[in-house]
Amino acid sequence: MALRQQLDDDLKSALLARDSLRVDTIRGLKSAVLYADVAAKKRESGGVSDEEVLSIFAKEAKKRQESADLYEKGGAPEKAQKELTEKAIIEGYLPKQLSDDELKVIVDRIVSEQCAEGLQALGKVIGLVKAEVGTSVDGSRVAACAKERLNA
Repeated sequence: MALRQQLDDDLKSALLARDSLRVDTIRGLKSAVLYADVAAKKRESGGVSDEEVLSIFAKEAKKRQESADLYEKGGAPEKAQKELTEKAIIEGYLPKQLSDDELKVIVDRIVSEQCAEGLQALGKVIGLVKAEVGTSVDGSRVAACAKERLNA
C-alpha cells in the first residue's frame, strides 16, 4: 500500500503548496483507485494491490495523452498542454519506461522462445511481452514492436 501512502503525502504537499493542477490530478488518481477498490469489492480488505494501482495509473496517463492529441487536432493547444502536464504528474508514479532497444530485445527473445512466425502469432507474443514488462511499456508500443518483428 505504499502507493496509496505516497498519493496521500503528495496530496498534502500539493495542498500546502497551493498547486491546484497537482491537487486535481492526485485527487483524480485517488478517485480512480477507490473506484477500482469498490468494483473489485476489496474496499474493506485494504483495496487493490499496488500492481493493480500501477495499471490504473498507466491507463490514466494514456487517457491524458489521448485527450491531448484530440485537443491538438481540435486547435486547443492550451488544453492539450494541461493534459500533458497531468500525464507527466501521473508518470511520476509509474516505473521507468523501457527504451525501444530494451523492448526489441525482449520481443526478439520471446519470439525466439515461442518459435513465433507470421502475424497469426501476434496476439500471443504481445500477451507474453506485456505479462513480462507490466506497466513499464505502453501496450501500443509493444504491439508495434511485435508486429514489426513478426512481419520481418
